[in-house]
Amino acid sequence: MLTRRELISAYRDGLLEDTVPFWFPRSVDREHGGFLHCFDRDGTLVDTDKSVWAQGRMSWMLLTLYNTVEKRAEWLDWGEHGLAFLERHCVDADGRLFFHVERDGRPIRKRRYAFSESFAAIAHAAHARATGSDASAARAVDLFDRFTQWNFTPGLMPAKYTDTRPAIGLAPRLITIATAQELRANLGPDARFTAWIDRCLDDMTRLFLKPDLGAVMETVGLNGQILDHFDGRTLNPGHAIEAAWFVMHEGRVRGDASLVRRGCDMLDWMWERGWDEEHGGLYYFRDLHGRPVQEYWHDMKFWWPHDEAIIATLLACETTGDEKYRRWHQLVHTWSHRHFADPQHGEWFGYLHRDGSVSSTLKGNLWKSFFHHPRMQWYCWQLLEPPEVYT
Repeated sequence: MLTRRELISAYRDGLLEDTVPFWFPRSVDREHGGFLHCFDRDGTLVDTDKSVWAQGRMSWMLLTLYNTVEKRAEWLDWGEHGLAFLERHCVDADGRLFFHVERDGRPIRKRRYAFSESFAAIAHAAHARATGSDASAARAVDLFDRFTQWNFTPGLMPAKYTDTRPAIGLAPRLITIATAQELRANLGPDARFTAWIDRCLDDMTRLFLKPDLGAVMETVGLNGQILDHFDGRTLNPGHAIEAAWFVMHEGRVRGDASLVRRGCDMLDWMWERGWDEEHGGLYYFRDLHGRPVQEYWHDMKFWWPHDEAIIATLLACETTGDEKYRRWHQLVHTWSHRHFADPQHGEWFGYLHRDGSVSSTLKGNLWKSFFHHPRMQWYCWQLLEPPEVYT
């Protein structure tokens, strides 16, 4: 097994000497603003379109490194560069954000659901901490309020389906928790952040956690009932494991052992359902009852669930001391670094076949940017090497 010192080195050096240099400064678009992020294996630019998610996420990651690792002027400059593009080009007339824009910021797509707002909110909060800007702090709270209003006000968001089979999803709850945690960490305690975290923890527990089935559901009926159809039965182990570490993190911050246990239960259930015992790695989708899954990429191995599982297993191990989580962490760490990592050009490939072979050489696209992977490396490094600077 890797030692603690070896793990610290893997996460710290992987972040600072491999991941950051792959993305920067090549991502910085000095001509049009913001970040380019659609890169091939060697960093060749393959598309100039910009994800609004990526503009917020990448700004947040850079500013978080500035706040917690080292006050490098370029990290602050690049983070502010991304935020400026966000505010100048990515906000629609109604105050909501777009999802996909041209290189020069002309809008291409605006989605019915609001997650761009959450990623912009955390970026502004990190900027407020970095600079002391009251305007950035206020903007972070405003974006968070827009995000929660849009996602949780009945009837406000346009319906995706008819009312024949009403359903609700896990995603808004876990993103609300993570966003409120970031705003609290960077802006300080606030009753509204706590209230939203409590509400979403309660929703997750009452509606989406199924102890009798050993599952965390992605989609349920309005009262938490199982919808026995393809969409209703589809589980996403990586997403649920990401939610699990958000819950565990909250338990550590509050000193609440019951929350830590809840997060560990979520991890336990979805690891058992998601880990591929034959080839290793996490399946992308599974069926609640072990039936065939409709989505044809169900058995592929995507980068981000493995980043989330590395965090979750390490957090569970560090918090509980349970040797099981140490074994799981070593297993997912080793498998992921063996198959996703590119020793020639740096960073991780995003998409593997079930057997761990590379499906696409893309290192970045509208979904993959400088976020899940560096967040994993940063969080695990901070967790392993005291003092913990991130609470």
